[in-house]
Amino acid sequence: MNCPKCHGKRHLQSEVCPHCGIVFQKYLKYHPEQTGQRLIQPPIVTLSEEYGVKTSMRNLLHETQQCTLACFIGRSIILLGLIIWSWRLIGPSIESNAAGTSFLHQVNLPFHEAGHIVFRPLGAFITSLGGTLGQLLMPTLCMVVLLVKTRDPFGASVALWWVGENFLDVAPYVNDARAGQLPLLGGNFGHSSPYGFHDWQYLLTESGLLQYDHALAKTVFTTGVAIMLLALLWGGRLLVNRYRR
Repeated sequence: MNCPKCHGKRHLQSEVCPHCGIVFQKYLKYHPEQTGQRLIQPPIVTLSEEYGVKTSMRNLLHETQQCTLACFIGRSIILLGLIIWSWRLIGPSIESNAAGTSFLHQVNLPFHEAGHIVFRPLGAFITSLGGTLGQLLMPTLCMVVLLVKTRDPFGASVALWWVGENFLDVAPYVNDARAGQLPLLGGNFGHSSPYGFHDWQYLLTESGLLQYDHALAKTVFTTGVAIMLLALLWGGRLLVNRYRR
């Protein structure tokens, strides 16, 4: 039950070593065991494209970390909470600004404002767009770190849900480009504030797409819904796999 190369422990049905990454079938084909001794020359094993895809899918849908019963119950409660929360955010119309009135909007807002500062050296247009980019990049970075560094696919699925929620948070802002009725920072409104204060009014005006604000808002909203549903399915599949194990 040990890897023939690094001697790390492996699962019975595993095709790839979780420690050094070798494919056992390939390793044994090119390096047959001889008298139980370790090879003097370290082998160089390259994963084929087929095995690379299988390994990636395995990392997405199977967790290598130990999970206690309390951990499983806690994650189940989190997933159930996200399902209920998703229903409350997806059900209302864009004009109702359900995501904007949620407390998560206050979490997203600092990343939105930080995005304006980070992208300021790239010019006025990218500075305005940087607010939206900032609040989308932060949960995306969290998802990548949880998936690649921490090897926590369930946590990554929650971060992906947060990405989708940010799309829902942006959609009313896009939809308000012509009307300018949403309250902005400092008590301003789009229709009364200086030109450029309302991000999407400025972005769509400068790009000549102001008349398509409602259609673009629906596209952003639909994208967020799809991402949130995908995240819920991902997290649910992980819990089902964990339960079976």
